[in-house]
Amino acid sequence: MTDVKDITPDLDRLDNQLDDLEEKLQPLLGNLEGMASQLPLLDKAKLFSLTAYAIESLMFSSLKLNEGNEAQTQAVLTELKRIQQYFGKIKNIESPPEPETRTLTINQEATARILKADLGDNKTISSKLAEKIAEERAKALLKSFENRKRPAEESPVPSQPSTSAEGKDKNKKKQKKNKKNKSKN
Repeated sequence: MTDVKDITPDLDRLDNQLDDLEEKLQPLLGNLEGMASQLPLLDKAKLFSLTAYAIESLMFSSLKLNEGNEAQTQAVLTELKRIQQYFGKIKNIESPPEPETRTLTINQEATARILKADLGDNKTISSKLAEKIAEERAKALLKSFENRKRPAEESPVPSQPSTSAEGKDKNKKKQKKNKKNKSKN
């Protein structure tokens, strides 16, 4: 028996820690309903779930010390998981996920066709629709002019005809004109 370690100091320390824990939990467990009645609903849910989690985790620790691996099969573990789900629900309520941004776009051409087909009999509506369509086309035309990279006025003009394909085409046209003029004479 000399090789067995004396665990008495460890047990004394555990006993002291449990006494401290009991002292700290006593105000919470003694008047839980009184404390909860003064809190808002969300804080009340937090209080109850944290208290339940503290008690259940202590029970699980006790079972784990006494029964070892068999504690995994106890109902306490399922209760701990259920309380953790409550924590997740409370977290979702505190900070809800951001709403998804809509990525749908309206097919304006199809909308215009549908409106023309359905409202073609009504003269006032069809004239307003025609005005709107003309207005949208004008806006699109203005936008296309604004988006040009370089206007035609600013394009460089060659000073002398080059020997490129343009120059060759001009020479061929001159030759054809000369032949036509000779054949007429």
